[in-house]
Amino acid sequence: MSAGAAPGGITPVVVRLKLSLLRNGLRQSGGRRAAYVASAVVALLFAAVQLLGFVLLRGHPHAASVAVLGTAVLALGWAVMPLFFPSGDETLDPTRLVMLPLRPRPLVSALLTASLVGIGPLFTVLLLAGCVISVAHGAAAYVIAVAAVVLALLVCVALARAVAAANVRLLTSRRGRDLAVLSGLVIAVGTQLVNFGAQRLGSSGLGRLDPVTDVLRWVPPASAVDAVDSASAGSYGVAVAQLALTAAALAALVAAWARSLTRLMTAPDASTVQAPDRAGRSRARTGGGLARLLPAGRTGAVMERALRYVWRDPKTKASWVTSLAIGLIVPVFNAAQGTGSAYLACFAAGMLGVQMYNQFGQDTSAFWMVALTISAPRDAYLELRGRALALLVVTLPYATLVTVLTTALRGDWARLPEVLGLSFALLGAMLASGAWASANTPYSIPQEGYKNVAPGQAGLAWISIFGGMIGAALLCSPVIALALWTHLGASGDGWSRLLLPVGAVYGAGIALLGLRLAAPRTAARLPEILSAVSR
Repeated sequence: MSAGAAPGGITPVVVRLKLSLLRNGLRQSGGRRAAYVASAVVALLFAAVQLLGFVLLRGHPHAASVAVLGTAVLALGWAVMPLFFPSGDETLDPTRLVMLPLRPRPLVSALLTASLVGIGPLFTVLLLAGCVISVAHGAAAYVIAVAAVVLALLVCVALARAVAAANVRLLTSRRGRDLAVLSGLVIAVGTQLVNFGAQRLGSSGLGRLDPVTDVLRWVPPASAVDAVDSASAGSYGVAVAQLALTAAALAALVAAWARSLTRLMTAPDASTVQAPDRAGRSRARTGGGLARLLPAGRTGAVMERALRYVWRDPKTKASWVTSLAIGLIVPVFNAAQGTGSAYLACFAAGMLGVQMYNQFGQDTSAFWMVALTISAPRDAYLELRGRALALLVVTLPYATLVTVLTTALRGDWARLPEVLGLSFALLGAMLASGAWASANTPYSIPQEGYKNVAPGQAGLAWISIFGGMIGAALLCSPVIALALWTHLGASGDGWSRLLLPVGAVYGAGIALLGLRLAAPRTAARLPEILSAVSR
């Protein structure tokens, strides 16, 4: 294939390449074929249900708002998917083609055509068809609807390609893999946001979408769908303007995509070019910053190592960020909706307390370096204490903040000392049970892929986490009983304020006791722990 080959000569080759990659991938194993077929069936069934829902929405006064918003959300999905799942389509990586004598412009046309092959584009066509059907009335509207579906589909695909090309260096690097691991957080947070929005719409109706739609109707590709509604209302000039805006956005995305391809095919990867003084700057930073704020000795060193793991290790980072987000969303969103109770703020302490479980498994095979420094129960105690203090550096202010936000949104300030005391007691109990579980039921965490438990160790993980949580609940039961007594007895609210100091002291005491009891067990079981976490 020559550099000056016509686009028509490149496009069939790239489309066949896409089909060959798909076919060869399915030939690798029967499980992969079954997973592909199952995912295709589920996706198409979901799209068919959505299509039917839009058809039933036809004639509803707020059908246009739903259609426009649905198109905008669909385009957002196309934009972020390449960032979180870069390995889902191997043709998304244009660096595989940089050694071929191809010009960027013909390559853009070929890749855009190849991108229309797959389940994703078919899913998108079904949803866009439902959107335009729900708002189309009259022959002119249906004519514009055909153009709207084509333009919206091309904008979605070009958007995904432009984002992937602009970030391809990131997506193929370690930081890109870190970003992919965090995709679970986006799904979890997105689920909570969708649930919150659905509850608000269910209570106040679809009319609340109208102000958002007034803005999105001029944002491509949602503007193409709203052009159908404008044509149905007889505003043909507005409809043409909205289609022209969508076409202009498509041209801009294709141009940006072409510039990214040109840069990728002509410029070296900057990440492989190390500045001469970079190593010197790295050495100059050693021992500064975080280390100055931590205590001296082994405790400070362990805290620094644990906090660096949180920042640098993809699996640990994903676990922490997910816990932080969910621990905030559940109580705060419920308080904002006037549901639940102030005690849901304890959920924040519980989500981060889980991070204490399987402490040694988070080190994976590198734990042998830590094991070499443990020769007595005292060493094990300092190791566990440093890890627990690193957890408290984040968890204590975080739990306090979530509790204050929850009580403020509910206007229930009288519960603040009580709920905060319960959170501190729960956190201390989870630190104690987590240290014990880390010593007795460690398991390995694979560094590659999305699995959090090595094959054959799922039972250990269940015992470690859920057994430890039951133990934490039992350890926390005296403070819970005191809270119940202050409400059921004739003690009044004055006694409930004592739960804050009682919970804080009890939590600190039970955590220290748990660490001291787990230390001898850790020192005695070092070979078994090392074997379990190194699989």
